Amino acid sequence: MKELEYPFDANNLLKNKKKIKRQLLEKPGLIEKNIAILGGSTTSEIKNMLEIFLLNYGIKPTFYESEYNKYYEDAMFGNEELDSFKPDIIYIHTTNRNIINYPSMYDDENTIMEMLNAEYEKFKKMWDKLFEKFDCTIIQNNFEYPYYRLLGNKDASDIHGKINFITRLNQKFYDYANSTKNFFINDINYISACYGLDKWSNQFYYHMYKYALEVPAIPYLSFNIANIIKSIYGKNKKAFVLDLDNTLWGGIVGDDGVENLKIGPEVPSGQVYSEFQNYLKEHKSLGVILNVNSKNEYENAIAGLNHEAGTLKPDDFIIIKANWNPKNLNTKDIAEELNLGADSFVFVDDNPAERKIVENYIDGISAPEIDVPENYIRIIDHNGYFEVTNFSKEDLKKSEMYKDNAKRSQMMATFENYDDYLLSLKMKAEIEDFKPIYLERISQLSNKSNQFNLTTKRYSLADIEEVANNDNYIKLYGKLEDIFGDNGVISVVIGNIKNEDELHIDLWIMSCRVLKRNMEFAMMDKLVEKAKERNIKTIYGYYYPTLKNKMVNNFYDLQGFEEISCDEKGNKVYKLDISKEYTNKNNVIEVN
Repeated sequence: MKELEYPFDANNLLKNKKKIKRQLLEKPGLIEKNIAILGGSTTSEIKNMLEIFLLNYGIKPTFYESEYNKYYEDAMFGNEELDSFKPDIIYIHTTNRNIINYPSMYDDENTIMEMLNAEYEKFKKMWDKLFEKFDCTIIQNNFEYPYYRLLGNKDASDIHGKINFITRLNQKFYDYANSTKNFFINDINYISACYGLDKWSNQFYYHMYKYALEVPAIPYLSFNIANIIKSIYGKNKKAFVLDLDNTLWGGIVGDDGVENLKIGPEVPSGQVYSEFQNYLKEHKSLGVILNVNSKNEYENAIAGLNHEAGTLKPDDFIIIKANWNPKNLNTKDIAEELNLGADSFVFVDDNPAERKIVENYIDGISAPEIDVPENYIRIIDHNGYFEVTNFSKEDLKKSEMYKDNAKRSQMMATFENYDDYLLSLKMKAEIEDFKPIYLERISQLSNKSNQFNLTTKRYSLADIEEVANNDNYIKLYGKLEDIFGDNGVISVVIGNIKNEDELHIDLWIMSCRVLKRNMEFAMMDKLVEKAKERNIKTIYGYYYPTLKNKMVNNFYDLQGFEEISCDEKGNKVYKLDISKEYTNKNNVIEVN
C-alpha cells in the first residue's frame, strides 16, 4: 500500500488507521505471529501503527501489551497471560526515561562506571530471562539522546554528561546484540535524530499521555520496528530495477552523448549521481541484485554505464533491458529470467508516469517516490527495503551465482536432450542433517522461498534451532555445486515424526536458483533413506496453495505420492508407503 511507504503522511496514518487495517486484512496469504510489547511508557498507539505496517508486509500480528511501565516485572516475574501467549517476538520499548540513574558532577569515574554496569546488567538479566523462558526473538530499543545538554558540547565527551553515559550504555547493548543470536536493536537514537530530537522529545505528550515521544513520531518508530520484523520473516526485497537517464546519471545519453552526461566531481551536479551509484553498488555486498530497465538503445546504455566517472559498470548488473518496450513488460521479463516474484523488486525511476504504470501493472512491486536526485538515497534508504537481520556467506556471492545461472542457460541452449545437459553440469550435492554452521542460512531460506515452498511455513532462527535439537524431526539441508560454481545451501526439508512410524513433512523448500536441476529428487531419495533408518513406514506430504507456489501444486504427484484429500481451498494431503520398495529418482546428481 503506497500510503505505508516512506515518505508517508504520519497524521493521515494515525487518523485513518482503522480503515487502512480493514483494507489490509483482505490481503491473501497473511502469516500469523504473536508479538509481545513490553513498554517502559505508553505503547497503545505504537501497537496500532505497528499492526498496519506489518499487515502491509503480509504479517498478521496478535499482540500482548504490558501494563504501563511494567516491562521489567513482566520479563522478570512473568504472568499467566504472557506465559500462555507464547510470543514469537518480544519488543521492549524503553527510552532514556527508563534509565534509573544518571551521573552527577559529584560522582568520580569509578562510581560512574558502577552506575553504567548496573544499568546494563539490569537489562542483560531481563534479556537472558526472556530467552530462557520463551526462546524467541527479542527486539530492544537503544536509547535516544536527551533533549537538553547540561554541559553543552562537553556533554558528549565528559564522563559526567548524559549524552556520554547514553553513548556508552548503547555500546554495551550493541556488544550484547553482536554476541547473541535472535537479538536485534531498534535504533531509536538514529530515528529520533532523523525525525528531529526537539520534536521527538516533545514534553507535552509525556506529561499528558506518558508517551516518551510525540504521537506524530510514532509511525516512524513503528515503521522501523516493522522493518526488523519483516526482515526476520523474509519479507525483504531482493533486487533493484534501475532506470538510467536522470536516475543513474544526469542527462539523456542518446541525446546528449556520453561525454556530456552529468556524473562525477568535475560536473557541478554530477557528484550526487556518483554518490547514488556508490550507494547502489554497496548493496551488492548484501546480496541485492542490480538490473537495468531503460528506454534506450542498448549500445547507448552500455556506453553510459562505461562512463569513466561512473561507479556502476555493465558487469555489476545481472540483466540489462535497454530497449523501447513498456517498462512494466521489461520488469516482468526480468523477474521471469531471474525466477523471482515481481514483488521482490524495487523499481527506481525518476519519471513518475513510469513508476505509476509499473505499480499499476505489477502487484507488490515498490516504486519509491524519489523526487530530486539529492533525495534519492534518503528516500530509498529510509524505506528499509533490504533491512539486515540474518546474513550468510551466500549473500556475498549472490550476484555471482545469478551470473553463473546465466551461463548455465547459455550452455543449455547447445543441448537437444535435457538429461544430457544436466549430466554435463557434473553436479555434486551435500545432503545432511542440520549443522550449526548452516542454521542461519536455513532460517533465511525458509523465509525467502515463496515459489518452491509447499507449506509456506516461516521459521525464525530460534525456530530452526529448536527443530535442530529435537530428535522427533528428520531435517535435511541440501547444497549443490557444479562446473560453474557452488550454489550453497539451496534446499531444506523438515519432517515431524508422529505415532512412531509416520513422518509428516512440515517444510519443503528450494531456492529458485536451482529449479529444474533434479535437486528435489535427490532430496527425496535421501529423505526416504533417513526415514527408513528410523523405521518410518509412511510419509505424509502437504501442499497449501498460495499466489506464488502454484509451480509445485503437483510436486507430490511427481514424487509418487498418493493424494488422499483436497479441501475447497485446494489444500492437499498426500501419503507415500515406503514399507514397500522405493526406487531412487535422482540419476544426474552425485550425492556425498
